Amino acid sequence: MATRKIAYASAVTVYSASALDSLASSSTLVAGLESPVIDNTSNLYLDVLLSGRFKANNTAPTAGLIQVYVGSLLNDTEYPDVFDGTESAETVTSVDIRNSTLICAASITTTTTANRIYEFSRRSVAELFGGSMPPKWFTFVTHSMVQTLNTTTNNGGQLWYTGITETVA
Repeated sequence: MATRKIAYASAVTVYSASALDSLASSSTLVAGLESPVIDNTSNLYLDVLLSGRFKANNTAPTAGLIQVYVGSLLNDTEYPDVFDGTESAETVTSVDIRNSTLICAASITTTTTANRIYEFSRRSVAELFGGSMPPKWFTFVTHSMVQTLNTTTNNGGQLWYTGITETVA
């Protein structure tokens, strides 16, 4: 009888170094940063665990939210709304469009504490999509803390994903 075991790949950063540092605030949580597309058609991960860390500004942040969304292509080539699969600043057309095209992976309530680190533990991307991984997916990060995220380069703002496969022995 064969034994099935779970296998974890090494964690991969989603954004380029310091991309989330200085991310501007969005009072309506529709402006933020899109990640590059993550292509699962060659790795064929059964699931991916997504986690993240953000650092509040060092001068007078306002209590608000940090939100992380996950999206996928509509078909083999088309992205929803303003997304295009490249790491870039984006403003979604509206909250309704955001909520109908993206899935919230994390919503973090923030305080007025300067330099505070906010983290969210690993979330199953497959579970967000009803139990199976999309062939290509991306993330979108937005926040409403009025001040930008911490502006010190490489100060901790990042998302990571860890792919999951199975081995049979």
